Amino acid sequence: MKKNILIVGNWKMNKDIESAEQTIQTLKNNIGNINSNINIVICPSFTALYTVNNILKGSKIKLGAQNVFWANDGAFTGEISTSMLKNVGCSYVILGHSERREYLHETYQDINKKVIASLNASIIPIVCIGESLKEREEDLTFSIIKQQIETALENTQQLPRISSLVLAYEPLWAIGTGKTATPYQAQQVHAFIRELCEEKYGLNIASQIQIIYGGSVKSDTITQLLKENDIDGGLIGGASLQVPSFLSLIKNALI
Repeated sequence: MKKNILIVGNWKMNKDIESAEQTIQTLKNNIGNINSNINIVICPSFTALYTVNNILKGSKIKLGAQNVFWANDGAFTGEISTSMLKNVGCSYVILGHSERREYLHETYQDINKKVIASLNASIIPIVCIGESLKEREEDLTFSIIKQQIETALENTQQLPRISSLVLAYEPLWAIGTGKTATPYQAQQVHAFIRELCEEKYGLNIASQIQIIYGGSVKSDTITQLLKENDIDGGLIGGASLQVPSFLSLIKNALI
């Protein structure tokens, strides 16, 4: 079995408090004993974090948020700080998801500040990177990935818990499209990301950083993806919204 598999359920802008409560309670009741080599993280909307955290207490499922701001307090209307996330039980946070980069125009300079704030607060950042279809067709995948990583992870070498960092490779052409990169395509990029991390942090830390794949991952694709050396898990969107499909995916991740 692959060591240290990470499965992250990103609920995006779905589920009100009542729906979130029903879903997480059903998941908790049916997930059984999670193998020690697999970590499950659920990332609901901000409004459901408190409720979901209360249900998850005593379970091995971790709580994550879908975004955070880089300042700890102040006149930043509508934003959420790392201390607020910690107070509600979050140990992970998704940063720079492609949808936020596309619709809300987040830059990797913004993401870098959020990475630093999260690590300083001992919250594990799940940093999203990935190329568009046009960039892939123009053979720019590796140069785009390198640029994204260099900017997102600038000045992080000496930060606490840097080895806990998670990088999520999510090719934009596979987000919500039903298309998934082949295991070979994904592994090529994941191996490149690992090399970049080794150059930046050294072999020891690079080997501990988890690199997960996101992009229409489902129960019938996760097994083959996880057989690749540098694919350490999945960032799951639609398949995490329904308990049966998510449980099936988790089961197949253990094969």
